[in-house]
Amino acid sequence: MGVVHAPQWLLPSFVRSVHGAGATASPEEIRAVGEDLIERWCGPGRHFHTLKHLTDVLARVDELAEETHEPELVRLAAWYHGAVFDAAERASYAKRGGEDEVASAALARIQLESLGVPERAADRVSNLVIALTRHAPVAGDFDCAVLCDADLAMLAAEPQRYKAYLQEVREEYAHLPLEDYVGARVRILHKLLAREALFVSPLGTAWEEPARQNITAELHRLEKELARLSEAHPAAEGGAAAVDATTGDPTTVDPTAGAVTAGSTTPDDPTTAAPVEH
Repeated sequence: MGVVHAPQWLLPSFVRSVHGAGATASPEEIRAVGEDLIERWCGPGRHFHTLKHLTDVLARVDELAEETHEPELVRLAAWYHGAVFDAAERASYAKRGGEDEVASAALARIQLESLGVPERAADRVSNLVIALTRHAPVAGDFDCAVLCDADLAMLAAEPQRYKAYLQEVREEYAHLPLEDYVGARVRILHKLLAREALFVSPLGTAWEEPARQNITAELHRLEKELARLSEAHPAAEGGAAAVDATTGDPTTVDPTAGAVTAGSTTPDDPTTAAPVEH
């Protein structure tokens, strides 16, 4: 079903990237793996982390591709970064939320090696996927910088698209208590704004100002919401802290996630904010 609704260019682009990575498998074998990935991106429980998100990240990688050393490996990492997804409440509280980069990285290594991609290239794709758990590329790693920037690019979306994005991620994590989410999200947004830079690739720096504007506006709304919740439920702040303790340092949460709009009754994407992850 997912392949039917995918853009016509999507599957051929996967085949090209796998060939570019050095695969020795037949086009039919590569297409079968690509179809499996597309089905995964169309799986249940996804509202933001869908094929649309995948194609958006691929488009941003293309925008920044001139800065990469191995663009096909970066594209493959984009394909795999959200291949394993579980927004269930158990998964959300156990780790960072829906996108499971560690499991996705393992899947990338297994599938790419099965297609004859050299071990070095498969390992590189896997490591790029894992790097998205923190969006903090090592200095000089331009491929990783481009992937991280492409994944965070939604933070710089124009206001109406950003608003829609927040609604989509809210739907993915509607099962999480609002009180648990808002306090943690506010802390994450403060951490994001405290970063010296959200985007580290030379071309990606153009997204810095609009992203900070979106985050600042979101933080303003959430702080008002947090104050309202604290007045209505004095124990709310303590509840959020208790959930935080189950995941440790909230900086491990994906900064691509959404937020709660004023007056809402459900939380947004824990991938960047709630103690759950992009």
